[in-house]
Amino acid sequence: MKKAKIFASGAMKIGEVSPALFGSFVEHLGRCVYTGIFEPGHETADAEGFREDVLELVRGLGISNVRYPGGNFLSGYNWRDGIGRKENRPVRLDLAWETIETNQFGTDEFVSWCRKAGAEPMIGVNMGTGSPKDAAELVEYCNHPGGTYLSDMRAENGYREPHGIKTWCLGNEMDGPWQICSLTAEDYGKKALAAARMMRMVDPSIKLVACGSSSAEMETFPDWDRHILETLYDEADYISIHQYYWPRWEEADYLASYLEMDNYIKDVKATIDYVKAKRRSRKRMAISFDEWNIWYQRRQWESGWKAAPRKLEDIYSYTDALVFSGLLNTLINNCDIVKFACLAQLVNVIAPIFTEPGGSAVKQTIYYPFELASRYGRG
Repeated sequence: MKKAKIFASGAMKIGEVSPALFGSFVEHLGRCVYTGIFEPGHETADAEGFREDVLELVRGLGISNVRYPGGNFLSGYNWRDGIGRKENRPVRLDLAWETIETNQFGTDEFVSWCRKAGAEPMIGVNMGTGSPKDAAELVEYCNHPGGTYLSDMRAENGYREPHGIKTWCLGNEMDGPWQICSLTAEDYGKKALAAARMMRMVDPSIKLVACGSSSAEMETFPDWDRHILETLYDEADYISIHQYYWPRWEEADYLASYLEMDNYIKDVKATIDYVKAKRRSRKRMAISFDEWNIWYQRRQWESGWKAAPRKLEDIYSYTDALVFSGLLNTLINNCDIVKFACLAQLVNVIAPIFTEPGGSAVKQTIYYPFELASRYGRG
């Protein structure tokens, strides 16, 4: 029997591990927000309705940044519904997930929650039903110091100081036919370019994430990514990619899921290099892997128009934790090109933290590898 050998050298440096590699994702889906991170009346809830038991577990993960408010939810969301006095906020149908959205938790609450969690907010703008003007106005509401209608509205809502959101996502999975108002690469490129330019007119310091492919299985991959890069190369700083993993074949193949992730990253990296060379650009676009996880069990899926129903509440096993660890290591091993990553999601919905309404908050098996990598895998 041959013995395995491991060789390590400090001289074999891939790159610097970005702290933003240890990010996560909060979407208005299932119980991620309501009875997840936000539950007024819970015995641990603070004055803003945030569950302190969940905040403690989130801090334990060392989450660097959190993407919000979606996900598929984003493409039908009007950010104005989630600000101002709560008794005046409209109750809406969320078409993406067939639920009732009460809008009791919105942009201001999310930013406040992030500050308490020790994480940077990463906000998406609606490129489905929304317009470039809507996107620019959200940046103004969040980041402009004051003296304008929208920045003064933020102050009236109790947030005199700007939120100072640094990173913005130009929509979500706009290549997907499941997305509200999904677009072709050409149409998305035009709309996202207009939005990016208007957003930067409001705040030139922001960083922007363009929508790449929703997964490596999309028929349009990687041509979608090529077109988006060619259109947005000068305006965007990152291109997003998403991928979920599940046991499609034998267990050994499932355990090797990290190889699929590694190949996906390298294919997108090659596409970036192609566009960089074609444009004779000195700029190097980076990857934001802002949705990744294990997702296959679908144990809970309450249908019908309900507020905060149980959806996608997968219970993870030890095997899942091993696969998860391989995926996390693969992100770190590609730290030269992957600068953002968001574990999807954070609470209850395919998540490392699970809660019960009015009850306890517990760690799932995938909590532990993330906690350790976040603590020891930086630098």
